[in-house]
Parts: sequence; structure tokens; C-alpha cells
Amino acid sequence: MSDLLDVARLFYAKELLALAGNRNPALLSAFASVPREAFLGAGPWRVVSEQAPNGFWTTESDDPREIYHNLLVALDEAKGVNNGLPSLWAMLLDRLGLRPGEKVLHLGCGTGYYSAIMAELVGAAGAIAAVEIDADLARRALAALKPWPQAEVLETDGSTVSATGYDALVVSAGASYPPRAWLDALGPDGRLLFPLTTVEGPGAMVLAKRQIDGSFAIDILGAVKFIGFTGLRDSDANARLLAAFRNAPAREIKTLRCDAHAQEPSCWLHSDSFCLSRREATPKYAPA
Repeated sequence: MSDLLDVARLFYAKELLALAGNRNPALLSAFASVPREAFLGAGPWRVVSEQAPNGFWTTESDDPREIYHNLLVALDEAKGVNNGLPSLWAMLLDRLGLRPGEKVLHLGCGTGYYSAIMAELVGAAGAIAAVEIDADLARRALAALKPWPQAEVLETDGSTVSATGYDALVVSAGASYPPRAWLDALGPDGRLLFPLTTVEGPGAMVLAKRQIDGSFAIDILGAVKFIGFTGLRDSDANARLLAAFRNAPAREIKTLRCDAHAQEPSCWLHSDSFCLSRREATPKYAPA
């Protein structure tokens, strides 16, 4: 069984990278080595499916090979919490470009599966702080992440997290806006990966990279839909974001500005605390 499971994990990892359109050897190793079943609870498992009559189907058995496919596996069916689509996260983590030794803050970690993948990417010299507000999910993450001493689990509210000096901040739940606490948590070369989403549905995955002037260059990594981030579903912010999505596509966003300025035509979504702008980002480093 062990040999067959290793083969299933390797095939799964290769399939994810093919679907994500990358050939990242570090990601291949991480997805092939982290035991997904350790983060999903005992099988058989419930799989999210729009084609199933009630939105879910159940795997045929508790054989771990059942879940080494590109499947959304439920963690808490009643709350709509799932493990996340592996091919999506293979693409996102490839674009994030984590390096050995980096320090990562993972908000909304669930049971910690992608925290473990990131722990593999940053290695023993790196650090992962996995944050989860749900007590049951945090307990499960704490148990499942024990094989990775570079990962710690914090049961707290990630919307108001107070931290500094992180190389990357990864968010696994949808937010109507990026709170200043997230931006302040990042170091000079920090990257923020988060789903900018509305309650009604429209959303985009945002990769923000800090620039020399304090703004963030924005890459939109595709349309997404995520469960809402607790504490970041302000009704006014949601209404403004929904209007922005209806007025213009998210791909127009080029910069996250934090400087005070009046609303102007280049503003895709303007507020007193931040602005998602169509202006091109300042170059990362000043010319020599």
C-alpha cells in the first residue's frame, strides 16, 4: 500500500502542476510528499461537486488514494468550509514564489494542508505562522502540522493580526478590502496574496508586491470565489466592491495605493484607507 500511495501522490502532484501550467520542482516535491489525508480527517470523504444532486458526493472508501485528485474536499460541510482546490493553489503558490528561509503568515489556514505545502517550500530555515479563528479547525491544524517544526498554529482573528517583517502573507478566505494590518505585516520585499471578493459572488485573486514608494504592484491571478473572511465583510465595503466589479474588470487594477489622494479617473476602487488604481506601479528599484 505504501508504494501505491507514493505513486498516487506523485501522479497527483504532476497532474496539479500540469493543470496549473507550471513545472516548479519545489512545488512538485511538496505536493508529492505532504500527506493530504492527514489534514482531512477519517474517510470516506465528502467531495464538493456542482454536478451532485445535493452539492456533494462521497468517496467509495477510506483509501487515501481516493483524495489524490484535483478535488474540493469538505472540512465542515455545514459551514461550507473546504480544503481548497489543489490545482488553484499550485498555480497561486507558484506565482507567489516562496523561497527557502522565508517567513510566511497564512490567514484562514483551515486544517493546515496548504500551510504544510508552504512549510516544505520555505524549508527548515523558514517559518510559517498558520492562523485560524475556528477552534475546531485550529485544533486539527495543530495536530496535523506537528511534523513541520517551522510551522506554528495560532487560534486568533486574522483580520486584526498585529505582526511585522513577513516576506509573504497568504489569505485563504475572501475579503471585501485589504486591511492595513495585513499591509503593515509585510517587510520591504513583502507579497500579499488574497481573494478580493464580494458576498454576492464576483471576486479576483490578488497578488500585491511592495514597491520602493510604499505602494503595491498588483497582478490579478484570475476570478475566484471563497468563503468570507470573518470580520472583513463590512456591508458598505462590500457594496462599493460589487459596484467596482460591475463598472470595470479587475484586470484593470495595476496598483494598491496607500497614499492620501483625491479620487481620480485612474481609481478603480477608492477609499480613505486604500485605493485600487489603474496607474502603473513604480519600479521596484530606482534606476542606477
